[in-house]
Amino acid sequence: MPYIALQLVGMQVVIKGLGVSGEMPLIVAFVVLALYTYSSGLRAPAMIAFVKDIMIYIVVIAAVWLIPAKLGGYGHVFDAADAHFKAKGGATGIILKPSQFTAFASLALGSALAAFMYPHTMTAVLSSASAKTVRKNAIFLPAYTLLLGLIALLGYMAIAADVNVKSASDVVPALFGTLFPAWFVGFAAAAIAISALVPAAIMSIGAANLFTRNLWRPLVSPTITPEKEASTAKLVSLVVKFGALLFIVFLPTQYAIDLQLLGGVWILQIFPAIVFTLYTRRLNTQGLFVGWLIGIVTGTGLAISQGLKPVYALHFGDSVYPLYIGLIALVVNIVVSFAVSVLSPRRVVVTA
Repeated sequence: MPYIALQLVGMQVVIKGLGVSGEMPLIVAFVVLALYTYSSGLRAPAMIAFVKDIMIYIVVIAAVWLIPAKLGGYGHVFDAADAHFKAKGGATGIILKPSQFTAFASLALGSALAAFMYPHTMTAVLSSASAKTVRKNAIFLPAYTLLLGLIALLGYMAIAADVNVKSASDVVPALFGTLFPAWFVGFAAAAIAISALVPAAIMSIGAANLFTRNLWRPLVSPTITPEKEASTAKLVSLVVKFGALLFIVFLPTQYAIDLQLLGGVWILQIFPAIVFTLYTRRLNTQGLFVGWLIGIVTGTGLAISQGLKPVYALHFGDSVYPLYIGLIALVVNIVVSFAVSVLSPRRVVVTA
């Protein structure tokens, strides 16, 4: 739900940037997302994803090419950002400080490991036409990583353009509104909205399928038909989206961000059960469960101790190494999983 809530916030910001005020942008975003997934299911995000990719690449390439030219070049952009961060003080800056290297590297590694554990990722993988399709998509994944880096540059450009907004979420729409003509601002808004719509749709569908397949069918309706299961999943998908809406209405946006970060720590703890068991039989059910439980408790405890921040500083002698909490918990999880699996008796299956 926090993940979907953040996508709704993105859509809300875009709609608000088009001049719609009050709570109407959030209502519009929710209705569009609900109808989008309820009417077409997984086909909708699958069909529109290709269009979304083209649009967002056009927007980002145009932005990183034209905006610096209007601001005096990348040299001026980086100088302005550097001066801004120096005036701000603290651990900020246009490049990482040495003390931040391990935190950044472990966050990148942990996020990469967690990416394919999320329901929406697995839903997309399992619904693909073939293994060849998955391999083709995997080839282009680095291009999306590059795209994220280019998008991050928009923050520096906003500083150089002296964009002042009340909320950090409004920075990019305000930047585009300042430097681009109205037609391109509308195109960019559509690209951003669709980019939020697709992952939110797949996430809600994935969550609904998990519920109907693993809870509703075995515990409530074992004889449910595929058609009824699909209709139940649609209703659950609406409930998930409505829950995300409640996050935005009744809780600060920062809560959704914090819970999303905590969700990354949690989802990473199923990595041994999903990945390791594909390559080894040394891990048994007891070991995996205990390892998962210890990993969840460790990750949650460390995150709470840091105020729901994703990094924890490990001290080795006089040295301090900030590391991603999810990765720390995963290491504990793996060690416990193997230890318990070795110590616990194996179940012997006797066949007649």
